[in-house]
Amino acid sequence: MAGRPVALITGGSRGVGASIARALAPEYDLLLGGRESTALQQICTELGARPWPVELTDERAVAEAAAGVERLDVLVHSAGVARLGTVAELPVSAWREMFEVNVTAVAGLTRRLLPALRAARGHVVMINSGSGQRAAAGWGAYAASKFALRALADALRLEEEGEGLRVTTVYPGRIDTDMQRSVREQEDGEYEPGKYLRPESVARAVLAALRAGEEAHLTEITVRPAAGPLT
Repeated sequence: MAGRPVALITGGSRGVGASIARALAPEYDLLLGGRESTALQQICTELGARPWPVELTDERAVAEAAAGVERLDVLVHSAGVARLGTVAELPVSAWREMFEVNVTAVAGLTRRLLPALRAARGHVVMINSGSGQRAAAGWGAYAASKFALRALADALRLEEEGEGLRVTTVYPGRIDTDMQRSVREQEDGEYEPGKYLRPESVARAVLAALRAGEEAHLTEITVRPAAGPLT
């Protein structure tokens, strides 16, 4: 529909990103980022969204894709990776991968889209993690990347407030997604879906930030499972 605000969601083909896309679809025209796949095509067809299959770690591809976006009201960073292991065990390659995907790619895409976001006095939402607030044994590299993402959001908020840009960080607890299943496998633990947040609950938190009054700026939202975090 012409004239509607535009939102770009990375990691939009599944999990939290897909739930955020479904929550925003009634109000926004959507660009959904993700690897070229059947899943991405299916959700774009379901929601009437446009696929945005860009490899976020490819700086040239990001620059070319972002050049076609002239105005952007909302940018949601939902793509991410998690590799677990102690400092003694985890190879440097895993550290590099997590910082490249969870931090550097976020900074690079945001940088390219800032002109479009400024034109709309837009809103950037970064899906962080409870690990961005507290580190745990075996989670050092992932937590470090999420602490860095928190710093990126804080700096961006201060730098762009004069342009009317809002920046919200969402810190969910463990979520019932494929990533959580992978994490539990890495921990050699049993997957217990009743103990996790539903992706739709995180999507509602994002929607709350976007719907806050014109004078309001929700800078941080923490969402935890009602039963409490796993130990």
